[in-house]
Formats: sequence, structure tokens, C-alpha cells
Amino acid sequence: MTRIMFICHGNICRSPMAEFIMKELVRRAGLGSEFFIASCAVSTEEIGNGIYPPAQSELRRQGIPFGEHRAAQLTRSDGGKYDLFIVMDTSNLRRARDILGGGYADKLHKLMEFAGSGRDVSDPWYSRRFDTAFDDIMQGCEGLLGQLKKEGTGG
Repeated sequence: MTRIMFICHGNICRSPMAEFIMKELVRRAGLGSEFFIASCAVSTEEIGNGIYPPAQSELRRQGIPFGEHRAAQLTRSDGGKYDLFIVMDTSNLRRARDILGGGYADKLHKLMEFAGSGRDVSDPWYSRRFDTAFDDIMQGCEGLLGQLKKEGTGG
């Protein structure tokens, strides 16, 4: 089983969108039982809060089902529990490295790497463009799943 943790600043917009998009992509591919997918934050600001309503609206608009979600923070102990830590931007990458400590650099990646880009996922908290964030996240998740399938991981 491949265990993936998606990470953003507060775990109420981008990372839960990525979590539920990836869950839907693996379900559609018939690989749901091959993956454990979760999301978390690098900050404590939103701990316990649900998915931000405009992010929920975009998921619904795009036909991506989502379930109950409460923001949680990445912990050092998560390092050994997951195969991949996928962050939304450079700031998340730095903070995740700080939280996880050494030894996990090979598990940490920016999501857009899997879409052939080193750029950050658009942050809808500031831009208010949840559609743009969705498109970025979908491209990254499709690329990630494609790579994992090519490597024989998760199916």
C-alpha cells in the first residue's frame, strides 16, 4: 500500500482538495485499496476546522466527492508513516522539512513536479481562484498517479 500525505499551510483549502481529488482518481482507476491518502497542515492556525466552503464548492462543481475533514498538523512521527509527502508550495516544503527533521528529503516533493513544473500550486486563500487551484492540483495528482503506476507502486 502506498501512503501519501498532502500538505499545505492550513489544511483547509489546497491539501484537502488534493486529498479528495487523488482519492477519486485512484478510485476511478480501480486502485482505491492500493492507497492510503490523507492531508495535513504545517501550521496550527486552522486545526480542527473543516474544508473552507469555497474549496468545497469547487470540489462539488468539479464532481469530486469529499467526506468529513478536520484540519490537522503534520508531526515528526508522521515521517515513518508515509511513503510520500506532497506539498503545495516552497514555504510548505521548508516548514515540512523542519517538522519532519532529517531523513525524509527523498519523500518530500512539490505537487507541481508531477505536472512537469517546479512552480507552486496557486493559493486560493489569497487569489480567491479556487478553479485555478483545482486545475493545478488535478494536473499534479494525475501526474503523480501516472508516475506511481509507471513505477508499479499502487497498481
